[in-house]
Amino acid sequence: MVNTEPMTQRVELATVRDRLALDGLVTDYAVAVDDGDWAAYRRLFTPDGRADYRAAGGIEGDAGTVAGWLAERCAEFPVRQHLFVNRRVRLGTWEQDTGDTAEVRTDYVSPGLPRRGRGRGHRARPAERRPVRVHGGAHARRLAAEPGRRAGEMAEPDRRTGGRCDPLNPHPAGPGRTLEASRGREAPMKNVGHHLASPWRRSTAAAVAGALPVLAFPAPSLWWVAYVALVPWLLLIRSAPTGRRAAFDGWWGGFGFMLAMHHWLLPSLHVFTFVIAALLGALWAPWGWLVRRTLGGSPSGGRVAAALLVVPSGWLTIELIRSWQGLGGPWGVLGASQWQVEAALRLASVGGVWLPSFLVVALNVAVAVLVAVRRARVPAVAGLVAVAAAGSAAWAGAPRPDQTGERTRIALVQPGVVAGPDSPDRRFDREEQLTRELAGQDVDLVVWGESSVGFDLGDRPDLARRLAALSRETDAEILVNVDARRSDKPGIYKSSVLIGPDGPTGDRYDKMRLVPFGEYVPARSLLGWATSVGKAAGEDRRRGSEQVVMDLGDGLRIGPMVCFETAFPDMSRHLVQDGAGVLLAQSSTSTFQQSWAPEQHASLAALRAAETGRPMVHATLTGVSAVYGADGGRIGPWLGTDASAAQVYDVPSARGTTLYVRFGDWPPQAALVVLAVYGAVGLVRFRRGARRPLVPPVRTTHGSPVRHGR
Repeated sequence: MVNTEPMTQRVELATVRDRLALDGLVTDYAVAVDDGDWAAYRRLFTPDGRADYRAAGGIEGDAGTVAGWLAERCAEFPVRQHLFVNRRVRLGTWEQDTGDTAEVRTDYVSPGLPRRGRGRGHRARPAERRPVRVHGGAHARRLAAEPGRRAGEMAEPDRRTGGRCDPLNPHPAGPGRTLEASRGREAPMKNVGHHLASPWRRSTAAAVAGALPVLAFPAPSLWWVAYVALVPWLLLIRSAPTGRRAAFDGWWGGFGFMLAMHHWLLPSLHVFTFVIAALLGALWAPWGWLVRRTLGGSPSGGRVAAALLVVPSGWLTIELIRSWQGLGGPWGVLGASQWQVEAALRLASVGGVWLPSFLVVALNVAVAVLVAVRRARVPAVAGLVAVAAAGSAAWAGAPRPDQTGERTRIALVQPGVVAGPDSPDRRFDREEQLTRELAGQDVDLVVWGESSVGFDLGDRPDLARRLAALSRETDAEILVNVDARRSDKPGIYKSSVLIGPDGPTGDRYDKMRLVPFGEYVPARSLLGWATSVGKAAGEDRRRGSEQVVMDLGDGLRIGPMVCFETAFPDMSRHLVQDGAGVLLAQSSTSTFQQSWAPEQHASLAALRAAETGRPMVHATLTGVSAVYGADGGRIGPWLGTDASAAQVYDVPSARGTTLYVRFGDWPPQAALVVLAVYGAVGLVRFRRGARRPLVPPVRTTHGSPVRHGR
C-alpha cells in the first residue's frame, strides 16, 4: 500500500499557506484604505485587475482609476479603520488550475469618524464576495477581479448618519441596518463627481471652467474675477480619477480659455479658430497632470505648499511657450487682466506681466485649497499672506519712474471706419482733413494708425508731398504707417515712416513680428487651406530685421511698434534699453470692430508703460486709441470705436530704469527652475521607492531563514 501521508501533508501545508496569503491580502487592503496609501492599494491588483463600485453609485475601472476616486471620497474622513473578522475562504479553480483561485467572504466592524462630528460605529456585516486569483500559489500578494464580475462597491459617505468612507460596505448604516437593506435602494450620490462621470460631460465642464478667466479681460474688464476664476477648473482637475484624465481636463480647459480669449477671430478664421484653440489648449495638458499631482486626493500641508509654487510655475511656463510668435504670441496672458489695478502695474515694473500672472494663479490655488482641503488651511492662508506681502513689497519698494517735469504734446489721428473699393484714398483724405485741424495747437508729434497709408511713398510722390505740407502746417513731424509693396525691394511690408517738413526723413521701422494667419500663414504648404475657409493672408508680408529708435530732436526719442508687437513685453523693454523716451504703437483692429479685441489691444499699452517706466501712445485707425503715463495710468480720454477725431495729449516725460528693464523676464526663468527642482525631487523619490520591495520581509518568533533571530 502506497504511503500518501507526505503528499497529504504537502497539500495541507500549501492550503494553509494559501489561506495565510489571502488573510494578509485582506489585511493589506484594509490598511491601504485606512492609511490612504493608494500606491499600496494599486499594488494589490494584477495589471489587468479591475474594481467595480457602480452598484453603489460609484465607478468601475482599473486599480489606478479607482484609487484616485477612493482618495477623493475618503478625504472627508481623516480617521478610518477596518476590523475584519470571520473570514470564509473557498478555494476553487481558474481555467483548470486547481487551488489557484479563491472566493473570500468576510465580516467587519467599521467605526468611523467623519471630519465634522463623531460618527457612529457600524455593526458587523458581510462584505461583498470577491473572486481572487492566487498568483504564485502560497506566495500570493495581488488581487485580480475577473472581467465582468463585481470586485467591490463604494458610495459617498452618508453624513446624515455620521457614516464613513468604506470601500467594502459603501452604505454607512446605523445599528441594525444590514448590507442587504442598503443595497435595496439607490445610493444617495447626487454630487458633482457623479454627474461628471461621463467623459463628455466632464470635458464640457472643463472647457466652461477654463473660459471663466476671460471675464477679467476687456471688454467685461471684471479684473477681480481673475482672483477666483481658476478655482472651478482647479477643483475639477484635482478630482480627476487618474493623471491621464487630469491631463484631458487641462487640455479641455485650455481649449475653452483659448477659444473664449480669441472668439473674435471666428468671423475671419471660421472653423480654423477651433483648430488653433485645440492646438494651444494642449499646452495645459501637462499643467492638468501637475495640478492633480500636487492637489489631488487629500494633500498634506507639504504638498499644498509645493502646489503654491509649482502650479503657478507651470502656468507661467505655458505663457512663456505660447509667447513664441509662431504660436500666436502672448495675447491673453493672465496678468494682463490686471491692467487697471495700480498694485499689479507696480508688480509689472518688477517682473513684467509675468509676475502678476504668477501671483494671480497662486491666489487661485490658495482659494481652491481653502474650499476643498480644509485640513490644509494653514499653508493656504500662508499663500494668501505671501501674495499680499509680495504686492505690498512691490508697492513700497519698487523704484518709481522719475518725472522730469517736461511734457510732449502728441496728437492721435483716428479716421474711423472707411470701407469700399477706394478706401485707401478716402482714408488718406480723412486723415489729412483731421490733421489740418491740429494747426496752431503747438503739437510736437502727430501719429497715424496702422495701414494709414495704403501706397508706397516711392511710387506715390504726390502723397509724400501732401504729408510734407501737413508737417509744415502743423509744425510737427508725422509718423505714418505704410502698408504696401515696396518700390525699393520685393515684398509687402508694414512700416512706420517719419515725415518731416521736407518729406520722409529716412527714419523707417519695418514690422518684425507678424500676425499669424492675418499677415502670414505659418507653414503655408501645410496650412495654406486656411485661406479657403477664412480671411487668412493670401500673400505673406515680409519681416523687418531690427528695432529702431527715432530721434526727433530736442531730446525726444520714440520707439515705434506696430499692432501685434505690443503684446510682446521684450520688444518695449529693448526699445527703452536703446534709449526710447516714449513708446508708440500703430494699430488697426477694424476687422474686429464690434468685438472685445480693440479694448483688449488698447489695455496692453498700460502694461508696457508700467513695465518700462515710459509713457506709451496707442494710435489706431478705428479705435480704441489711448495714452498711458510711465506708471501705466491712463492720460486723457480714450477714442472709442465710434470716434473719428484728432486728439492732443500732454504726455509727461520720465526717466530711470525699472527692475523689469534691468533684469528682464526673470519670473518665467525662475518658474522653469522651480519645475526642474520639483521634477528632480520627484525622480529621486521614485527611484528610492523603486528599490524598496513591494512586500516587506516576514519576521516570525522563530527567526527568519535569512536573518536568524530577527
